Amino acid sequence: MAAATARGVLFVHSAPRALAPHIEWAAGRALDRAVNFTWADQPVLKGSLRTEFYWEGEQGAGAALASALRGWEHLRYEVSEDPTPGSDGGRWLHTPDLGIFYAQTDTAGNLVIPEDRIRYAMDVAGSDAFELHRELRLALGQAWDDELDVFRHASDENQVVWLHKVG
Repeated sequence: MAAATARGVLFVHSAPRALAPHIEWAAGRALDRAVNFTWADQPVLKGSLRTEFYWEGEQGAGAALASALRGWEHLRYEVSEDPTPGSDGGRWLHTPDLGIFYAQTDTAGNLVIPEDRIRYAMDVAGSDAFELHRELRLALGQAWDDELDVFRHASDENQVVWLHKVG
């Protein structure tokens, strides 16, 4: 029986120019075929590039892509894999400072936080609402989203405006 086809998206939010061909090679290896990306300058980080790549592959290819790129210095990326019959979807986020974050996703693309993780957050927090909030933000990968958000929205069509305090 052949494995079901999965699909998803690889967003490389920022990568040094010198890594671009290596990222394509690693992604191609994870997908078991050669790939070519269309790279653009990343205006948020001078000298870096960004790309989006829509992929198809076997179930688990999203995890293979995320693993192939994991730990590369100065690389910010996210991978999504849509759910298929018999398999949950997933979302992987990576930043140089935070490392990698993984969460299961449902058919609508929402993160699925397991019951045990929520119970753990409640146990750690006790009656401290601020600690519960911190634990739930961690479970949702909020720190990764916060760091990647400015890179997601920076493109030729969606210019980032930096505000500086003058004082």
